[in-house]
Amino acid sequence: MVEAASPSMENKPKSAPQRALEKLGLVRDIDLALHLPLRYEDETKLVSIASLRDGDVAQVEGVVTDSRVQFRPRRQLVVKIHDASGESSDDLVLRFLNFYPSHQKALAEGARVRVRGEARGGFFGLEMVHPAFKAVDEATPLARALTPVYPTTAQLPQAYLRKVVASGLSRADLSEQLPPGSVPAGMMSLREALDFLHHPAPDVSVETLEDHSHPAWQRLKFEELLAQQLSQLKAKQERERQRAPAFALQPGGLQEKLLAALPFSLTEAQRRVVEEIARDLARETPMHRLLQGDVGSGKTVVAALAAAVAIQQGWQCALMAPTEILAEQHLRKLVGWLAPLGITVAWLTGSRKGKGRREMLAQVASGEAALVVGTHAVIQDQVEFARLGLAIIDEQHRFGVQQRLALRSKLAEGPLEPHTLMMSATPIPRTLAMTLFADLDISTIDELPPGRTPVVTKLFADDKRDAVVARIRGEVALGRQVYWVCPLIEESETLDLQNATATHQQLCEALPGQMIGLLHGRMPAAEKAAVMSLFTSGQMGVLVSTTVIEVGVDVPNASLMVIEHAERFGLSQLHQLRGRVGRGAVASVCVLLYSSPLSETAKSRLKAMMETNDGFEIARRDLDIRGPGEFFGARQSGAPLLRFADLALDEPLVHLARQSATALLAKHPQAAERHVMRWLGSKTDYLKA
Repeated sequence: MVEAASPSMENKPKSAPQRALEKLGLVRDIDLALHLPLRYEDETKLVSIASLRDGDVAQVEGVVTDSRVQFRPRRQLVVKIHDASGESSDDLVLRFLNFYPSHQKALAEGARVRVRGEARGGFFGLEMVHPAFKAVDEATPLARALTPVYPTTAQLPQAYLRKVVASGLSRADLSEQLPPGSVPAGMMSLREALDFLHHPAPDVSVETLEDHSHPAWQRLKFEELLAQQLSQLKAKQERERQRAPAFALQPGGLQEKLLAALPFSLTEAQRRVVEEIARDLARETPMHRLLQGDVGSGKTVVAALAAAVAIQQGWQCALMAPTEILAEQHLRKLVGWLAPLGITVAWLTGSRKGKGRREMLAQVASGEAALVVGTHAVIQDQVEFARLGLAIIDEQHRFGVQQRLALRSKLAEGPLEPHTLMMSATPIPRTLAMTLFADLDISTIDELPPGRTPVVTKLFADDKRDAVVARIRGEVALGRQVYWVCPLIEESETLDLQNATATHQQLCEALPGQMIGLLHGRMPAAEKAAVMSLFTSGQMGVLVSTTVIEVGVDVPNASLMVIEHAERFGLSQLHQLRGRVGRGAVASVCVLLYSSPLSETAKSRLKAMMETNDGFEIARRDLDIRGPGEFFGARQSGAPLLRFADLALDEPLVHLARQSATALLAKHPQAAERHVMRWLGSKTDYLKA
């Protein structure tokens, strides 16, 4: 542990290992104590050289009988060691392709060394390449516990890291902070659990350490889950003390007018969540609700109906989306619904410049623009709202935490907070919602609008591309439209993938006379808009695109989706892309093109896509395959995602932690605060987003 610098040391430059420790977030003693091993090495026993077999990972001890630098086929240090178990012909060869003078000195002829590594069959018998070694004498004791191997980074050797972790572990305050009854009966103390995990006994089942099922791991997981639940519930309690403008529904008001003007009827699920949101908006405490629904379930109209409630009361609403394409999709729908009712909608994106931008900013500042739609440009410093009462954040997990906090801070009404509605087309499995979003109220649209046709998913190997192109030819001949999605737009030496530009060229050659568009993230905004306009209007038959069309694009006439190198995409992303078709009355197909060989993970993803169209089942399987960090973008930018608990396996512990957290906050708030600070330090602000 690097202790706090004294005044005389404040200007002393930090060493490389000190900087590396800070890079890993190892600042406090408790941070070091919670920096747990990736794996363990068994240095508690020796085996004889004569008993070694090819492939064995073992520790041996012997005397160096020969040590020399060889220059063919390349410069290397070659050392032979001998023990009493065999003849000189049985000596073990140690081979170092990278070495320093200190290696040569420690491995000089006659030195006694203890060596650990993997034995391999070599030309001159068994050898170890780059084994770990240390000088010993005949009285040097063996380790009494398994040796930890820690996650590390450049300029932070294991030997140094083991030393500072052991030092931090000895100094860390690991006293029991939780009152009796808060920890499930029979669990180890935190001190016992951490001491054991850093230095486990040699007779422990390594399997229980590696799969985190050992009782020591159970205590650690519970502690982590409890801190996480406490921080979320505290954030929710703090919001309950805050004040927001109350928007009561008015008979005959803007929401009713919008409902009457819509060219379709809401589903029962949409009606239910509209009522849930309306009840929140009528309260004087800030709404903090997540609206989730599968692709195509109709979240945008729910957002419009929520905005109508705030606008009716003379307040403004902001809707922020992560990409211009998605923001523009929302804009088109919202203007179509709200402009006939006399509502002014402003459009703010990074690409909007000059006079048009200045006019929009003036409309927002004056309050003339009741609804502001855009990308992260909505939260730039020069954007000032007259009275922001409702913030809607679409695909909220794709924004950083600081961006979400910035949008909520735009309310310029003194002590009042805006209501916040977050939307996600990635359905969240129940355990993940309970854990990462314990501070949110969650509304779910679990019903698709009538007339949506189920999408048939088909799997094609890459060598069947000609058959796929023939299917495209048939679709466009019938007047239908097709997406072809590629994962990259440039050639890559490491990923031999077909890029969007090359695919576009090939399809142009294969489908002469058809308008085929190309869309990717590096195109200027105006060019993107022009391509999307041609496709949306039906003039363009095929759109070759990267994943910028993952969410928000709504073209009912599109009946075929081809996803190139589907094995490279995450499961939820595949489901999002598939949701771009099946939006009209025509039966639609999603073709997953893949390249062999497939990894087990890729096989699992493609199998799931073939078996179900249910977004919630897809999300559950995605969580099982990838874990919560990848599944939900680590809740972005510094949020304390779980390091030790596994949501796919530890649901019972989540329930126990939730129960304990509720009781602790009610009866022992100071103990709850100490526990959160021990685990999360100053990171709890991120949970307010």
